[in-house]
Amino acid sequence: MRLFLSVASLLLLLAPTVAAEQPNIVIIFSDDLGYGDLGCYGHPTIKTPNIDKMAAEGMKFTTFYSAAEVCTPSRAALLTGRLPPRSGMCSDTRRVLFPDSAGGLPASEVTLAEALKAKGYITACIGKWHLGHLPEYLPMKHGFDSFYGLPYVNDMDRVPDKGPKGRPAFFDPKIEYWNVPLMRGEKIIERPADQHTLTKRYTQEAVKLIKEKKDTPFFLYFAHTMPHVPLFASKDFAGKSARGIYGDVVEEIDWSVGEVLKTIREEKLDKKTLVFFTDDNGPWLLFNEHGGSAGLLRDGKGSTWEGGMRVPGIAWWPGTVPAGVTTQEMASTMDLYVTALKLAGADVPADRPIDGFDITPLLTGKGKSPRDTMFFYRGTRLFAVRHGPWKAHFITQVAYGKGAPTPHDPPLLYHLGRDPGEKFDVAKDNMEVVKQLKEIATKHSKDMKPGEPQLEKRIPPEKK
Repeated sequence: MRLFLSVASLLLLLAPTVAAEQPNIVIIFSDDLGYGDLGCYGHPTIKTPNIDKMAAEGMKFTTFYSAAEVCTPSRAALLTGRLPPRSGMCSDTRRVLFPDSAGGLPASEVTLAEALKAKGYITACIGKWHLGHLPEYLPMKHGFDSFYGLPYVNDMDRVPDKGPKGRPAFFDPKIEYWNVPLMRGEKIIERPADQHTLTKRYTQEAVKLIKEKKDTPFFLYFAHTMPHVPLFASKDFAGKSARGIYGDVVEEIDWSVGEVLKTIREEKLDKKTLVFFTDDNGPWLLFNEHGGSAGLLRDGKGSTWEGGMRVPGIAWWPGTVPAGVTTQEMASTMDLYVTALKLAGADVPADRPIDGFDITPLLTGKGKSPRDTMFFYRGTRLFAVRHGPWKAHFITQVAYGKGAPTPHDPPLLYHLGRDPGEKFDVAKDNMEVVKQLKEIATKHSKDMKPGEPQLEKRIPPEKK
């Protein structure tokens, strides 16, 4: 009996460290969805009953931010809890990674998947990756047990001799116009990917994972490919929305969210699963009706105005997150990193700066968000700072095109409580506030140590 107990004790010591009552973590991350594109955020024609119900049963954020204004840096920040310059995952020239990019998320970064896996979690990435497509940068090299999705964005690998040139191809897209690959693990299983069925197939994969891994804590990073252009919907949703193809795509994503939540309920996991729905950046306004809306917020994707980085944020965890709460507390995708680690009983890395905060007190209705400041980077440069209700723009620039950066001294100043659309510069009447925000920016910039730049690295022509 003593021998048996000794062996049993040894096995327990050697097993992965698992905290009691570890919740499952599900992050649903759409692509280029605008702040104003959901029913629960005020859209008048796009129908999102499942996401609306998720908000009614959980907590809706009105002041939730992505950490960047475009795809690659935003995703790097979500999975590391760090501002993009720290990992080198941003650039002033190539704003995202491309199929000819030789860089990616550095192995030295501690991703959310790696940290949760160390605590006994099953980890899965479904959907869009966009943090490096070479073998050494794919999800399974960053802590994920499985990957099913696209290695980068769905408008890349454009086939030059098919379809109309330039923007017209996006307004009447065909599958064969883009040779984008669908991968399982590290292997390409379909090329070009049938984008009409991506949302449906991603959802089937997510449902399968939840059912198969229900007895083990799991982390599901479900990153939708759309509504990033080109837009494709399945036969069940094409032509059904009053908002056109963009609405069709968003309504199919809403269906997907409903399927995930329904499966969690059916498997009796709802009391121990945190689901968070959000987006990587604002809507791509350049694509007219094929792009979304930031509602009353200014500008969209690619900019450091509110419309470029303030995004929907909804937390759902029946019995833990109070139902029917709308909060104006400030939070960010980087906070999901720290919060998930704390909930799992994992240590937040102490050997590097972490820019996220633990928002568990806010999520559980027992306190406020510890975040009172947000930094707005475009590439490697700090363009703006928000502190409390005040936001100072030190540099502004058009989201896309040839407009040069415009410095402002004194900076433009907006009170976002009174003026969320950033229409009225009140700097001259609030110079003490301007001084305070300049000091915050100066201190932050002195402490910022950028990582090795990744986005400028290119694959040599002879190796393509």
